[in-house]
Amino acid sequence: MSQPRRLTGPKKYLAVFLAVLFILLIWQVAAWSLPSFLMPGIPTVVERLFATVQEPAFLDGLSGSMSRLGTAYSFALLFGIGFGLVGGVLFFFREILRSAIVILQSIPSIAWVPLFLIVMGFGNLPIIVVVALSAFFPMALSVMNATESVQPVHVSAARVMGASRWQLLRRVYLPAVMPELITGAQLAFGNAWRALISAEMLIGFGQGLGRSLAYSGEIADMTGVMMNILVIAILATLIDQVILEKFKQRMLRYQYV
Repeated sequence: MSQPRRLTGPKKYLAVFLAVLFILLIWQVAAWSLPSFLMPGIPTVVERLFATVQEPAFLDGLSGSMSRLGTAYSFALLFGIGFGLVGGVLFFFREILRSAIVILQSIPSIAWVPLFLIVMGFGNLPIIVVVALSAFFPMALSVMNATESVQPVHVSAARVMGASRWQLLRRVYLPAVMPELITGAQLAFGNAWRALISAEMLIGFGQGLGRSLAYSGEIADMTGVMMNILVIAILATLIDQVILEKFKQRMLRYQYV
């Protein structure tokens, strides 16, 4: 089966540039069409951004958001990959886990916040748990679905040669599911990022990008609102399209030949 064609090199960067340009054009047209207090233009927002990034409070909030994201995302990947691979070997466990995920992922991640606030109290922990939970589901499902595509002949051959379940996981299943695993990691990041911003907005304590956005909305500071949205979009794009995509290409270099 032939692999789907992918844009690489200059063409891919051109496509990303045109997409960004299109979004900025829509934004600026809206700014021209509406009063400035409702929709500030791009120059006004960029000017505020350059001023804000020099403030220690903003940098502390950004650092806090990145720290919470990194912790939660790491735990989600660890447990998602682990449970997904175990499900590839223990078929009954796979069906139990898949059914549980189907039920639980239908609940919006933000709906867990009140429960975790009551149980864990105010602090970083409830946010981290919400973010990790939202990222765990797509990660585990991607790995479990990929284990079903592993060739039975490879598994049988490994068992004939005396491979243990741990060796099956490490030598057979893990290399076979690597493409879907990395794709699942990108999907998990999208879930984690949205859950992080939503949880920070809802909990409303301390500092963070979500809290900064919510506060700007509370005081009707539309320039601040658009500035925070711009920061959130830039960071998400950099992490997903630069860091994770580069990692994906390096791990799956044979896919891009």
